[in-house]
Amino acid sequence: MTTKPSQVHAFNHADALGHHDAVALAAQLQRGETSATALVQAAYHRLEQVNPALHATVCLQEEAALAQAKYYDELGNFRAFQGIPAFLKDNLDLQGLPTQHGSAAMPATTKKHTSAVAQQIIDTGVVLLGKTKLPEFGLTATTEYSKAEPAHNPWNTGHSTGGSSGGSAALVAAGVVPIAHANDGGGSIRIPAACCGLVGLKPSRGRLAMNEMAKNLPINIVSDGIVSRSVRDTAAFFALAEEHYKNPTLPPLGHITAPGRKRLKIGMFTQKISGKETDTACVVAVHKAAALCEELGHEVQEIQIPINAQFADDFLLYWGMLAASISHLGKLAVDRHMDTSKLEPLTHGLARHFTRNLLTFPFALRRLYQFEAQYATAFADLDVLLSPTLGQPAPPLGYLALDLPFDEARERLINFASFTAAQNVAGAPAISLPMHHTVEGIPVGVHFAAAMGHEFRLIELALEIEQAQPFKMLA
Repeated sequence: MTTKPSQVHAFNHADALGHHDAVALAAQLQRGETSATALVQAAYHRLEQVNPALHATVCLQEEAALAQAKYYDELGNFRAFQGIPAFLKDNLDLQGLPTQHGSAAMPATTKKHTSAVAQQIIDTGVVLLGKTKLPEFGLTATTEYSKAEPAHNPWNTGHSTGGSSGGSAALVAAGVVPIAHANDGGGSIRIPAACCGLVGLKPSRGRLAMNEMAKNLPINIVSDGIVSRSVRDTAAFFALAEEHYKNPTLPPLGHITAPGRKRLKIGMFTQKISGKETDTACVVAVHKAAALCEELGHEVQEIQIPINAQFADDFLLYWGMLAASISHLGKLAVDRHMDTSKLEPLTHGLARHFTRNLLTFPFALRRLYQFEAQYATAFADLDVLLSPTLGQPAPPLGYLALDLPFDEARERLINFASFTAAQNVAGAPAISLPMHHTVEGIPVGVHFAAAMGHEFRLIELALEIEQAQPFKMLA
């Protein structure tokens, strides 16, 4: 394990993983320069080195993972991401492991089946090593708990990984694996990507197979994907996943391997929905990104935030509806053995917020239904929106603690995760790129968003940006 003060990573040149991304490792496998077994063994060894400091995992399946790697080695003729080690976030079912959704209220019952999304991820060829931490039911923007060890940010272990895919982000940033599953219902791919210095693409609604937890929601706000250290890994993952499920309502992505030729019209804004000041480091990051885009020939213009203040209140009430469903109907909707008395204070607080405002919910829901069409109008004259990913860089652990008084927690969450929820409601894609660091070395993400089905614009632009300004990693 290599460390600087408060910094932890497992990168080294001596093992099979090296400093390589998934695409490079896949090429090595195809050339016979390494083996799936060597990659999986190296990932578990790296995990042993750094996880005592990161606390990023929930459970492992080493025997099953090594057996899968051996199968790929014996099969030979590697294709796609076969043999690439990865992790699954602990809110999808995987046969042989429990699914506890980051909650002490959930029993550790071994699952008999693998969910559709998890199977689609497996079908790309990755070898799943285990499951990663998330906050309770993904209901907050940090991977912390009131009575358990949080996930720690490898860039500074005293800071949050973001959430809710914080465990996955910590392991990828620390070099344990090149990619890991993440999903996003309000920013949960993009927020930890920004906090941990990674690439995080939230795809369009329905790009991957249906997430079982989201299929009965009034508005499906959840999209699955990965966090990665390179844009090409993210592009390759979605291209490979598309081979196993293709949504007929969306334009296909295919393999995007180079920047696009079209010069884009980009609308830039840095103001929060709340009207409060965005942290200076986040504003600087956006202006640096804008300047680079202009150098690359794109047109950037400042615009007013295309979302009104009412949206934040409506989305919080929708979030409260999710918490109330878990709190009041958990035994019916989630698991009959669930002990709701063990739910986090924040979950109960969100549920109470929904109950207190129940009579206003139909109006909030109607406005959220209408938001998709309103959001689409932002792209009548623009190709991409540019903003900070977050209202501030990754905060110290405890700043978003789950046992804070609810009104204080609500205020902090709204101001921290100010820029990401709109795309969940609109069903549109967005990507966070690690384009800046604070003077203390904390990563700062920049957020690009596009119209529904236009992931290709974001991937092409991200590839161009990465080529012009390679992203800084821990090693």
